[in-house]
Amino acid sequence: MTAGAVLPVLALTFALGMRHGLDADHLATIDGLTRFNAGAGRLRLARCCGLLFSLGHGGVVLAVAVLAALAVGSSRLPDWFDALGSWFSTLFLLLLGGLNLHAVLTTPAGATVRLVGVKGRWLGGLALAGHPLLVALVGALFALSFDTLSQALLFSAATAQQGAWALAVLSALAFMLGMIATDAANGLWLARLLRRADARAAAASRVMGLAVALLSLAVAALGLLHQLVPAWAAWQEGRELALGVAVLLAVALAFAWACRAASRAVA
Repeated sequence: MTAGAVLPVLALTFALGMRHGLDADHLATIDGLTRFNAGAGRLRLARCCGLLFSLGHGGVVLAVAVLAALAVGSSRLPDWFDALGSWFSTLFLLLLGGLNLHAVLTTPAGATVRLVGVKGRWLGGLALAGHPLLVALVGALFALSFDTLSQALLFSAATAQQGAWALAVLSALAFMLGMIATDAANGLWLARLLRRADARAAAASRVMGLAVALLSLAVAALGLLHQLVPAWAAWQEGRELALGVAVLLAVALAFAWACRAASRAVA
């Protein structure tokens, strides 16, 4: 494949990885790991929790994508697999969006909003890991879920069908790098915020909590439209990258708003 054909694929998977890194479950778990290690005085580890989590998570995605590309070859995954993965992801995002919106609305004014996750509750004591390898293990365990594995299988199989298993590997790497970019940035920002005034942390957490909830609900709504409205599904074809960039811009604006709200809270 030519560079002109490869670059759009890699750009799309990078954007998908960044959006995947913004899942409420990721952010809630990184939030908990960062707070736990910061409270225990492990400030360097606290700053790296997002990076370590995404490295573990991305490593599993990369391994699955490579194995799928080699195993699938020119075969085609059944259509029902794509539909099932889309429905599962959409319903999961609806649940996470609703839970986090409820958290924002019910947290008293002046208190810090804690993001709500689902998968983190299944990890037991690992959710409070105090060693770099254990933090990476938490990220790896997070990847062992149907929504993550199905996404890795789908984009690796799609590229392998074109006889380009190397592109499947590059796509998985792009997905991993996109996820690392968002999760590592989130961990750094949170660790920095924890060192500041409570009023600043509370204001920023409320804005970001609302942004994560609305992002989850918006992406779920797009998924429902894709599944239920054929005209929308046809319009969306070829516009996935533009939609992904729009989502990321919305989150960037929310982040800037959170920073402004935090600054005003301590002014």
